[in-house]
Amino acid sequence: MIRRSAAVLAATVFWSVVVCVLWVLLLRFIPPPVTWEMAAQAAQQDGITRKWVPLNAISPAMPLAVIASEDQLFMEHHGFDIEAMRKAIDHNEQSKKVRGASTISQQTAKNVFLWPGRTYLRKGLEAWFTVLIEALWPKERILEMYLNVAETGLGRFGVEATARQCFRKPASTLSREQAALIAAVLPSPRRFDACKPSAYVRKRQAWVLRQMGQLGDVMALPTERKTK
Repeated sequence: MIRRSAAVLAATVFWSVVVCVLWVLLLRFIPPPVTWEMAAQAAQQDGITRKWVPLNAISPAMPLAVIASEDQLFMEHHGFDIEAMRKAIDHNEQSKKVRGASTISQQTAKNVFLWPGRTYLRKGLEAWFTVLIEALWPKERILEMYLNVAETGLGRFGVEATARQCFRKPASTLSREQAALIAAVLPSPRRFDACKPSAYVRKRQAWVLRQMGQLGDVMALPTERKTK
């Protein structure tokens, strides 16, 4: 009985890993048809706005803006920013206001593969899928996926949807200021709106623009940036 149970457990783990790897490999080449969050929002809002566009059809200012805003070491780490995690833990132990430390890779893994919620199981799976996408996708694909599946407004997913809704233009022609404005609302896309930015959002937009100016060419390799 023990041997049989162990064999079943081993087979279950093995095939679970195989399915996950194949799933991640498939999505390296095709857009996800839907995500858990999109399905939930569609039910709550009676529909969502979404349009997939490739990374080369998005203004270069947009990936720069989200990296400046969300994860400045994105091109250098392998999915996790250990120093940011340590600082977040220290902050959360001393403050009632919780600070997160999720990288763009972690947010992409959560948005694409997992359901909404805050459980240890989901966080564990988030870490697992983060490792997989960092191993099996290039950084450009992670950015492309993030910019297309991230919630950018109430009922809106991806930067193309918000570019069309708020600025009446495609994401390919977004200015630095408009890209920074979209990035500024990403932490709370249902509370803040790039179409009607509050004073707080404008202040955050200005901060993102300053960070963009300091970062420079984020798509260059880390060794290339250090020699400039």
